Amino acid sequence: VQLVESGGGLVQPGGSLRLSCTASDFVFSRANMYWVRQAPGKGLEWVTVILKGGVSTRVSDSVKGRFAMFRDSAYNTLYLQMDSLKPEDSAMYYCMANYPNGPRGQGTQVTVSS
Repeated sequence: VQLVESGGGLVQPGGSLRLSCTASDFVFSRANMYWVRQAPGKGLEWVTVILKGGVSTRVSDSVKGRFAMFRDSAYNTLYLQMDSLKPEDSAMYYCMANYPNGPRGQGTQVTVSS
């Protein structure tokens, strides 16, 4: 399983970023796909999930109303749209299958700072 994230960077508080994750259709059709994050010194935290079948999504309370996850089936790509970013959103973000023990990509760094 190969998962490849991109789209991270430095953004000011209140700004937006869109992360992307590419993977095989095999993974998307058989796994619950998560965006998770890990800040320095903290554990892995799930942020959003799209359930097998690609119809239902869930969002953690910490990002509800600000983050959204969606999938482009034609390109086997998952997206994480992040709006109204806060400094506490700064972390390494990973695309992951079947949190908490499934495979994940190499991650993409998001830094929210003025």
